[in-house]
Amino acid sequence: MSVLYSVDNHVASVTLDRPEVMNAIDLATEAELQRIWKDIEARDDVRVVVLAGSGERAFCAGADLKNTSGLSGLDYWAAARPGGFGGIALRDTLDVPVIARVNGFALGGGFEMVLGCDLVVACEEASFGLPEALVGRLPLDGGMLLLQRQIPHRQAMAMMLTGQRITAARALELGLINESVPRAELDAAVQRWVAQLLACAPLSLKAIKQVVRQTAAMLPAQAHGLRLPALVTALQSEDSQEGVRAFQQKRKPVWQGR
Repeated sequence: MSVLYSVDNHVASVTLDRPEVMNAIDLATEAELQRIWKDIEARDDVRVVVLAGSGERAFCAGADLKNTSGLSGLDYWAAARPGGFGGIALRDTLDVPVIARVNGFALGGGFEMVLGCDLVVACEEASFGLPEALVGRLPLDGGMLLLQRQIPHRQAMAMMLTGQRITAARALELGLINESVPRAELDAAVQRWVAQLLACAPLSLKAIKQVVRQTAAMLPAQAHGLRLPALVTALQSEDSQEGVRAFQQKRKPVWQGR
């Protein structure tokens, strides 16, 4: 299996498992990821997702150029890939928070997947880049669209036009990642973020993510008046009452996700 997938205690773990090719994604892996994201979206018990790559060299080195079935660049661009690269880069139907655990190279499509996540924790040896122009291709599946929205314009253009990689330290400076830690502390750092997310009401997190994703291009006044489904559900939920009761009773809330 090219992707390891499990759910435990409300946390879905999705791990790219092709370390021999730096977790590069071929057509079969792409199809498996699409299946996994759909499964997570259909479940009520998942509150956080951790996306990772196996091994120590790479999170994901992008598309497996040795296994593209001979598609031309134009054919690849025209092919249906819901949600962008890996099904996550441009996905707008997954409302639970996704943490990227970056253990090494995040290049090309791998970096696009990182850009599609909500939180990013990286080891100090990690690096990020969009090298497509160096091989006559383009960052089609999210890179050109997302990077310019997440860091200053000229920094984004420099990365895309030259294919240069940046270190985890530089990514932290630019605000691309949330935390950079020594490799030995990577899992502990990810678990800290998981714990913080699980401490929050799951329906509130879904509503926040849905509103942010779907109103980013709107004027604030327009966005404020939008009645998105997750927002209405969270405001009408039992958890919204539980949170107030727990605060008044000076105890931790017990979230039911309803």
